[in-house]
Amino acid sequence: MQPPPKKPATIEDVARLAEVSIATVSRAISKPEKVADSTRKKVTAAIARTGYTANAMAQNLRRQRSHMVLVLAESISDPNFPGILTGLEKVANTRGYGVLIGNTEGDVAVEEKYLRFLSAGTADGLILLTGHLPVAGWPDNSKTLIPTTVAAATPVDHPNISYVCTDDQSASRIATEYLMSLGHRRIVYVAGPKGSVLTERRLKGYCEALSQSSEPMSIWKVDGDGTSLGGRAAVERLFIRDTLPTAFFCFNDNTAIGVIGALQDRGYDVPHDMSVVGFDDIPFANNITPSLTTIRQPRSQIGEYAMTALLDRLGDPATAVATSELHGDLIVRNSCAAVKT
Repeated sequence: MQPPPKKPATIEDVARLAEVSIATVSRAISKPEKVADSTRKKVTAAIARTGYTANAMAQNLRRQRSHMVLVLAESISDPNFPGILTGLEKVANTRGYGVLIGNTEGDVAVEEKYLRFLSAGTADGLILLTGHLPVAGWPDNSKTLIPTTVAAATPVDHPNISYVCTDDQSASRIATEYLMSLGHRRIVYVAGPKGSVLTERRLKGYCEALSQSSEPMSIWKVDGDGTSLGGRAAVERLFIRDTLPTAFFCFNDNTAIGVIGALQDRGYDVPHDMSVVGFDDIPFANNITPSLTTIRQPRSQIGEYAMTALLDRLGDPATAVATSELHGDLIVRNSCAAVKT
């Protein structure tokens, strides 16, 4: 007959063999510098004799940082993602951290899977590029501790979460004012996805510019979804109206590219018939005809600031929650012209 399997050694076995208390064994493992050399040697010998070494190592590892950060993104195909990731990794590398990337595609179950990295200690902190708190495994419960988290690119409304993003409202105001400086008075805002924080922030900037005009200007908003197909659909909806805009301020560059394509298909000359401004300055923005006037997001800088904020809080939990809104630059290219008189 086979002998019964040997039970794994316990901390009690180590304490008994070393003739010390369980608390002393625990302290010798987690804080060896606080234990006398003679006692530490007895505990070490007892660990080796009992085979408790693996357990001791596991416990010790759980008390240490993983030096990994989880970056949760809704889609790594977002053209803004590579630039932000470059900034994140630049700071992480200089401070001895690695980066884990979780691509959720908006799937709650996938979010939950990645959050296990935090609960298991595989990652020390979280950077959110999704624009929302993860739903799964994060109930609204005062007993549930929010891990150290920083939102990047899109703000998240939570008192314990810092965020770093472009000053969307200011940048959108600048873009709209640029169109106004060219004489445009019928400017339509093609919105992004419904419910998006960024859609509303950019709408506020557009409205702010109109409100400061010396002559009355009407707010004109048409729905979009942040895609080029959404931009095309927005143009088609506008053409059922009697009055057409002379200029478009678009939620993002993808929308603007769709708008330009739809206008050109209808025989309009951009910019001489209608002007178009985007937001983001994605790589393709300079490679269409006409090249796109847009707001350039400081993507790498957003990543650098976000990772710095996260690692600072990991190093000192007392670090205050803070928000950073960075300046977006107007990049003037060829998709805008003075309004026809």
